Amino acid sequence: MATVQFSGAGVGAAAFARKGPATFDALRLPAPAAVGVLRQARRPSRGLVVRAATVVAPKYTTLKPLADRVLVKIKSAEQKTSGGILLPSAAQSKPQGGEVVAVGEGRTVGDNKVEVSIQIGAQVVYSKYAGTEVELNDFNHLILKEDDIIGILDTDDAKDMKPLGDRVLIKVAEAEDKTPGGLLLTETTKEKPSVGTVVAVGPGPLDEEGKRSPLSVSAGSTVLYSKYAGSEFKGADGTSYIVLRVSDLMAVLS
Repeated sequence: MATVQFSGAGVGAAAFARKGPATFDALRLPAPAAVGVLRQARRPSRGLVVRAATVVAPKYTTLKPLADRVLVKIKSAEQKTSGGILLPSAAQSKPQGGEVVAVGEGRTVGDNKVEVSIQIGAQVVYSKYAGTEVELNDFNHLILKEDDIIGILDTDDAKDMKPLGDRVLIKVAEAEDKTPGGLLLTETTKEKPSVGTVVAVGPGPLDEEGKRSPLSVSAGSTVLYSKYAGSEFKGADGTSYIVLRVSDLMAVLS
């Protein structure tokens, strides 16, 4: 807390100003003995101390998202590896999921009002760098737009994810262990595959009238997609999955 301390000289100057015009007698120094007495008498005093008042910021207990935004209570970061090794705070992976605790009133598209399609209580997965983190009632939350939510995941297995909007869930094809010439590849030299099978599709994007447009691909299709697009996940059995927008698909293979 900040303090302001006035010295004896400052207090004396203030007293001098209140008494009006000065005289030479008032400015004459006291005898040495008197000075000693004066110092001894004032020794217990430590000067005038004025403490600034403490301003307490109001504590907010509720937060209502606006428009198409949602408030998500973030899941706690994993403190142990799957093998039971305790992780230090710096090594804990940032969680990308949580529970929806509040939603906005929706947004207007064209002449139609479109409500947020995600219900309170839904377990969702969101884009890694989306939204703004806030602390509410001693818990970490994230406020973000509905479009930044990748999908709904009610279980702990990525294969059960329900993609939202214009996104699709793809089971990634396994990387080849050998080159076409028969050379065995190590894990570090295997080329990242960009082919997979569509497991689930979202309801589609909103058109100019606020209605959903169905996607051009369906579950079961084998697709070729952009190499560095989307968000990757691991299934409970170690299978690789990726969620990306349909615009990142380049072709359907057959």
